[in-house]
Amino acid sequence: MLAAATATAAGDREAGKVKFNTCIGCHGIAGYSNVYPNYHVPRLGGQHAEYIAAALKAYQSGERKHGSMSGNSVLSEEDMQDIAAYIAGFRSITVELPITGNPEAGKKKAESCAGCHGEDGNSEDHAYPRLAGQYEDYLIKALKDYKSGMRANPVMSGFAAGLSEQDMADVAAYYASQRRGLTIVKD
Repeated sequence: MLAAATATAAGDREAGKVKFNTCIGCHGIAGYSNVYPNYHVPRLGGQHAEYIAAALKAYQSGERKHGSMSGNSVLSEEDMQDIAAYIAGFRSITVELPITGNPEAGKKKAESCAGCHGEDGNSEDHAYPRLAGQYEDYLIKALKDYKSGMRANPVMSGFAAGLSEQDMADVAAYYASQRRGLTIVKD
């Protein structure tokens, strides 16, 4: 459903800055990690506004599950659009990323991802998330969740089903190594 989202994020960026205060404790701290399971909280800065709004709606509906994010299920449509507009306004990498997988092997494996996520993970199609610059361990977690069915998306589940743990690590390393991509949200 997220990949097919066509919602238009036409929010107020300034209002979104204020509303993002409830999110900054996790998404505004460089290198902040989820406690259990342990992985870096995803970088959001520079993500497509439409994708952010669709992701928030998926948490609200229960389609996506995460304890902390479930608390955001009280957001109104306007709140989601405003927050999404604010997040979308960022576009630079400010912190070096630790890379443990093999980006070269991942680049080859990620060729089938380019149609939706862009050749280097910087999709210009607003229905799909940008992956460039995302934390490697977050991408591995997402791929494992698609493979296990914890995250429901028929295309991603099908793609992840064919990946070994090493493939996931390498694909994640490739996208994490892209320097023109996502960042933390911090003014």
